[in-house]
Amino acid sequence: MQDLWSHLAAHHKNPPSECVRSCSEGLGGGPYDGTMSNEIQTWHYGLVARWWAEFNEGGNDIAFFQNVIERCGGAALEAGCGTGRLLLPFLRSGLDVDGSDVSPDMIAWCAAKAEADGLSLNLYTQAMHELDLPRRYRTVVLCGAFGLGGDRSTDLEGLRRIHSQLESGGTLVMDHHLGKYNLDSDTMWQIPENLELPGPWPDKGDRRRMSGGGELELRTRLVGVDMAARSIVREISVLQFDNGIEVANDAYSIVICSYSATEVENMLIEAGFGEVRVTGTLEVQDPALDAERIVFEATA
Repeated sequence: MQDLWSHLAAHHKNPPSECVRSCSEGLGGGPYDGTMSNEIQTWHYGLVARWWAEFNEGGNDIAFFQNVIERCGGAALEAGCGTGRLLLPFLRSGLDVDGSDVSPDMIAWCAAKAEADGLSLNLYTQAMHELDLPRRYRTVVLCGAFGLGGDRSTDLEGLRRIHSQLESGGTLVMDHHLGKYNLDSDTMWQIPENLELPGPWPDKGDRRRMSGGGELELRTRLVGVDMAARSIVREISVLQFDNGIEVANDAYSIVICSYSATEVENMLIEAGFGEVRVTGTLEVQDPALDAERIVFEATA
């Protein structure tokens, strides 16, 4: 496995296998420049993608979404699959699941890990609001990827595209973080008056040792709020260290739109879904999110 990480570290922007089908280029969100942009901003590139590949594994939600795919049957798609935290366990269980993600770097790591495990899969580098895949699915899984399109119209178009990828009667199952700034209301959205923006970087980051040697250190901060759009901008920084010396660093920003449960339900209906149900809650893996994680199930 060490050789795999070393190879991908040097060539992390190049998908390493012909099993990757790159259908469009992703849009990166560089370091925050102090403005709220209408362009899509996301942070899943470069060293950030490597962090996800190295350390973002496991979780109780894998079994939850796997049970959904098994219950619904047929072919499935994980939209926003990232480096394969859910997708690869699905494949190891013998399920027929494709993956898509806006980030070619994330897709490259996912493909490399699948190849190392001897898994065959279809991966597509496409933004959710541009999904146009060659097959239709009985199930689409969306985990931790909703609300990242940059604005509300793009997020809605993403749901429309997912609806178009489903067979008639197919099912979308998606989680949604209500967010730490949401009050217990469908109409109110408030930010603390004393909130400092842009927020400071934490004094100490989360530093972890990589499987192939060296270390990565991750830090995040809140840098912008758009009250009218009900969105925030967060910035992430990942530093790479060899023998305690910094040798590389990447910083990216991401726009996250906030939605109440009722807003998401209405968007799903507007996107073309028929029956929409809130089926329960999932454990929030990161306590720093301070968010309630609910699950929607919608029928095409």
